[in-house]
Amino acid sequence: MSVVAVGINHRSAPLEVLETIAVPGEALPKALADLASRPHLEEVVVVSTCMRTEVYATTERFHGAVGDIRDFLAMWSGTPPEAFSAGLYDYYDRAAAGHLLRVAAGLDSAVLGEGEILRQVRSAGEVARAERTAGPVLGELVRRAVEAGKRVRSETAIARGTTSLSHTAVVLAGRRLAGGPLPAGGPLPAGPVRDDPLPDSPCPGAGCFAGRRVLVVGAGEMGKALTSLVVSADGVAEVLVANRSPARSDAVARSTGATALAWEEMATAVGSVDAVFCATAAPGPILAPDAFADRAGRRRVVVDLGVPRNVDPEVAAIPGVELFDLADLQAHADAAVAGRRAEIPAAQAILAEELDRWVEASAVRAVAAPVIAALHRKAELIRAAELERADARLAGLDPTQRRAVEALTRGIVAKLLHDPTVGLRAASSEARGGRLAGALAELFDLEV
Repeated sequence: MSVVAVGINHRSAPLEVLETIAVPGEALPKALADLASRPHLEEVVVVSTCMRTEVYATTERFHGAVGDIRDFLAMWSGTPPEAFSAGLYDYYDRAAAGHLLRVAAGLDSAVLGEGEILRQVRSAGEVARAERTAGPVLGELVRRAVEAGKRVRSETAIARGTTSLSHTAVVLAGRRLAGGPLPAGGPLPAGPVRDDPLPDSPCPGAGCFAGRRVLVVGAGEMGKALTSLVVSADGVAEVLVANRSPARSDAVARSTGATALAWEEMATAVGSVDAVFCATAAPGPILAPDAFADRAGRRRVVVDLGVPRNVDPEVAAIPGVELFDLADLQAHADAAVAGRRAEIPAAQAILAEELDRWVEASAVRAVAAPVIAALHRKAELIRAAELERADARLAGLDPTQRRAVEALTRGIVAKLLHDPTVGLRAASSEARGGRLAGALAELFDLEV
């Protein structure tokens, strides 16, 4: 059984394509069930974020698996494969595992070394296990990827500074707010700000959120992170958080010190704030140009982190409103991480070490699994044969007593095999697992 990875991300396709393929968290169980039902896919894990959608699967036929995943993406996005196939990439076995390790470590992110992706990979594995689509192969691969990501962040400086999209969004908005008032009715002047590296704090000098009112739309992980960052900015006047679920916005408000806002009041509040951050899983735009009609010509910064986009792109045409989306954040983040690029070789060395361990463990598991299966088959054959041999002596037993004997003998066999089975499975992630598997096969004369 081999591992295949098929995906599309911010480097291979534009945002308009990514947003059609994205799998929101609440739809992940349905997507996993669909993928697992396809003929060439066995175990399945889906990692879908604002910047990527990737399917990891185990298969016996590489090309068949790639075709199944491509067909799923076409069905899911409602577009023909040729509309996005140019942006698809695929990896096989060692390369597929290595790619997931790079993703978890933040080496493949829009913001080099970002921390959010590690949680997202872990969550993808947890959902797949809960839905029973991740088994021993992908379960172990996700675990190894998470461990590798932790090592990279703790043993290198690649996670130093601005390492998340939420942080980048707040830094960018703060710098734009600090740019001074706009000429009446005119657009923001073009300048070098778009290409300047971003500092680690929202403002290089005095608090650029001082006296500002800020609205955060969305109370998920991203919304909570955005709210927490803005609340901590020097001198911010007020931070409002709105979500369709009042309970979630209330929870974020309580934990961060922000003010919860009713969803129905969100569009009206847009006219009285200086900055808006949108990070929801809504299937389409939730903010239209008319929400920004008031105060036209006054500086307002809007950052859209939604996939699909939460803000109608036409908002960018309103005088005084500067709209940024994920593509803009990526461009700004690229300028901010130049210093951390020096850490890439050290991170890659850690990933190579972890990948070698996973490949070695996989090879051992490939030997150990058949031995364990053969041991249990032989034990069951012996148990059944001994019961048959004692059939004459058990002839006087009624059905209930016969079932009790069956249960007793099965229990004895299970207890005898438990320790060697658990021990061999535990050792299968180490080199000694192969030696133990060989010894077990020889001692019990197993046909593997």
